[in-house]
Order: sequence, then structure tokens, then C-alpha cells
Amino acid sequence: MLRVGVIGYGYWGPNIVRNFNLTDGACVVAVCDKNEETLKKLAVTNPEIRLCNDSSQVLEAVDIDVVAIVTPVSAHYKLAKTALKNRKHVFVEKPFTATSAQALDLIETAEKANLKIMVDHTFLFTGAVRLIKKLIGEGELGDIYYYDSIRVNLGLFQHDVNVVWDLAPHDFSIMRYLINERPVAINAWGSSHINKMEDIAYVTVHFPSSKIAHFSVNWLSPVKVRTTLIGGEKKMLVWNDVIADDKIKIYDKGVEVQNRQGIYDLLVSYRSGDMWAPKVEQTEALLLECRHFVDCIENNLTPINNAYCGLEVVQMLEACDISLRNKGELVSIENLSLTSSSAFGAVDEEI
Repeated sequence: MLRVGVIGYGYWGPNIVRNFNLTDGACVVAVCDKNEETLKKLAVTNPEIRLCNDSSQVLEAVDIDVVAIVTPVSAHYKLAKTALKNRKHVFVEKPFTATSAQALDLIETAEKANLKIMVDHTFLFTGAVRLIKKLIGEGELGDIYYYDSIRVNLGLFQHDVNVVWDLAPHDFSIMRYLINERPVAINAWGSSHINKMEDIAYVTVHFPSSKIAHFSVNWLSPVKVRTTLIGGEKKMLVWNDVIADDKIKIYDKGVEVQNRQGIYDLLVSYRSGDMWAPKVEQTEALLLECRHFVDCIENNLTPINNAYCGLEVVQMLEACDISLRNKGELVSIENLSLTSSSAFGAVDEEI
């Protein structure tokens, strides 16, 4: 039985505690939070959990095997480093770290100690993303031409990170998982209206091939939109994550070139076929993620959302920051060669 200690019991912490407790082979034995009122409420619902407001009581506890870090990103590195030094596996909220240098140091520390790090990119375990991965892998869409994502809503404004660091990690991790090709450059343009942090941003990700990805993130939208469009050579896909049913729709639409002999003779036909909405599995993504982490620890496997994946996302975020400061300048993404080309592997069907 893996004994889990959770640091941070704010917005996401209760979900972490609940799902680790629902996972076979794991149980939460301790929770740390600075808010005394929060701990009092937890004591009523989970009297068996040890409570504290000093993180060292979790990080140094001899009866804890896994530390789940659910805090602002500025605290991730120090907490994760201490947990690893105390020979504990680490489950850390996204984004992985505040800098790629911090991420690389944690990776080195974990590998030397033969410990696992999982970055909480929960969306990789949703039924929708797993299904899209399967469809792309089977060639249903053909070669991917573009990836277009919109993630906007009104608030919640963050005081420590901009809208890119808050919202884009979800979409960067999903894109990298679905598209098995490393991006080479990023340019981003944004603006701030409420405080000094950008609250609106548009990001374009460039690949070595002709495919391109675009992301719109926004804290100032009057409506909540979570929509992804993936255009392929054969078919096109729309994923609307805010609706309950028919989240994924696949359109048998596309463009076919009939004559390439000369630019003036170029003939294009438009194909418009059926639309179908495949069934999407409804199992809670975080529960699947917790099960996957326990399985990886028990059987010495590599999580699909491992530390190298977290590093790639942080590198993209850093490139965005540079581009934002320089009014949309195209920024090369460095050090991607440090990551495994299979870092974002396929989700096992049993997950």
C-alpha cells in the first residue's frame, strides 16, 4: 500500500485526496495546508487523515511514500526537491516548475534515486483525449495539417502567473501527446488589462513539418469555451469539452487536389461527407491518472505524463514569455533534444 501525503488543500487538493483514496494500492495518510479553517473542515469529513500546517511533517515523514504537491508553481521546485531527497515519489501539479533549469535538476535527482515523478496533466487521461489519440494513431484523420485550441473564460485571475502559464499548460500537454512531433519555435502576443499579468494571449507553435498549432487563452471572455479543432488530410475533428454529450465530432470533409501539373491548372475539389460522434468514456480522468501513477511505481514503469513531458511544457511556456516581452518575436525552443522522442507515449487501453 502506497501512503500518500498531500501538500496544499485548496481548489484542487480535495480532488487529489479523494481520487488517491479511491485508488487500489494507495491511501492518503497526511494533508498539509496553511489554512486552519480548511484543515478543520477536512478533519470532520476525513478524521483518519493526519493534518498539519508545516510541509516538513509530510516531506520528512517515514510513513509516507508519495508526496502530492498541489501548490502555486513558485513552491513546486523546493517541495519536490526535498521530497526526492527524502526518497519519496512525487506527484506535482502543472506546470511542473517555474523554470526548465529547475525541471532538469528534479529529473536528475529523481533518476539518481530511482524515484518517479508524475506531472498532473490530467487531460491526458480524459476519455476524449484518449479517443483522439487512438483515432490519430489508427490514421482516421490522415496526416495532421493544423491544431487549433480555444480555452477562454471570465477569471479566475492569478496573482503569480499570467494567462499563458495558467491555461496553456493544459493545451500544450494535450497537443504534444496527440502530435508525435517536437515543436521548434513559438511566437506569442498578449496584453494585460486588470493587472501587470497578461490576461489575453494568442500563441502559435511551429513544427519542422508543414503543420501548425494555434492557441487562444483568455481570462476576459464573457463565456466559457473549451474547443479544439484538428484538421487532417482525410477528416477533421472538433472537440467541445464544455458540453455533456457528443464532445467529439468527426467530419468527413476535406480538400482534394486533382491536378498538380501547373499552378494555373491546379484543380481543387471539396469533399463533404458524413459527421459522426463516437462515444466518449466517462471515467474520471484524475482517478485514471492516480491509478496509472500507482501502477508505474509498483511495476517500475514510466508515466505517460512524466517529468520530461513536464519539462517540454515548461520550455514552451518560457519561450512564450520571451516572445510576449518582444512583441510576438519568433523564439526557438531549446533543449528539446534532451527529451525522449517517446516521452508522450500512448495511453494503455487498461488505464
